Amino acid sequence: MGACRPAPDRAAAERTGAASGTQLQETAGPATVLITGSNRGIGLEFARQYAESGWSVIATARHPDTAEELHALAAGHPNLVIERLDVTDHAGIDALAERYRGRPIDVLINNAGVLGAPESQRLGALDFEQFQHVMAVNAFGPLRVSQAFLDHVAASDQKKIVVITSISGSMEIAGRGGGFYFYKMSKASANMAIRALGSETQRRGIKVGIIHPGPVRTRMLRGSDLWEGANEPQEAVRSMIELIGNLTEEMSGTFLRYDGQTLPW
Repeated sequence: MGACRPAPDRAAAERTGAASGTQLQETAGPATVLITGSNRGIGLEFARQYAESGWSVIATARHPDTAEELHALAAGHPNLVIERLDVTDHAGIDALAERYRGRPIDVLINNAGVLGAPESQRLGALDFEQFQHVMAVNAFGPLRVSQAFLDHVAASDQKKIVVITSISGSMEIAGRGGGFYFYKMSKASANMAIRALGSETQRRGIKVGIIHPGPVRTRMLRGSDLWEGANEPQEAVRSMIELIGNLTEEMSGTFLRYDGQTLPW
């Protein structure tokens, strides 16, 4: 597939940063991606690769002022803008959607997520406040952001909404083990939310991707038993971008691994 033409910069007035990238899918018009949680790890790598592909990238972060790597990426590349977005701040979500009113967004990637403190997710020590926070970020956040930007996605050429989830949300696989109750519950909820969203918005031509990135060498995984066999962020994101580019109506709403393999619910 050829490189995509850069999208015109129609948000210069709101720009707080800029960046670069390279892409895999060819489109007839401007191609724009909005990514939540772009300050590090998988989100940062999504921003990098889409920007280097010539896409117009809206990279969001909860604390953009301290997102040094994201600003470094943006420094020489005017096709990337940095925006402040906390996926638990409903007024902030709506304000950002309003700022980009009329701007088609081809791909919306709900990447922001938290693991939560392991010690608060064990039987005998379950912390309800921790539960609320993990669910708010991982489960309600993607649904709330998707709702706010639904018209933007529907107005685009590609019409794709993606949630970066986890095999921990599989009842068949992760439900057989204990621990990390909140994280597992939140990812299973996110899977259901985006699948239901896809069913409801199918008539508008919207396709949804529910994607497990596999074990990736990010800060979240550091120190775990999965680190040695994990993929580098560049590899995982490269595969996911290709998968997103090839996402069809038939694949919409399917629980997928980064390489396209179908996973059990």
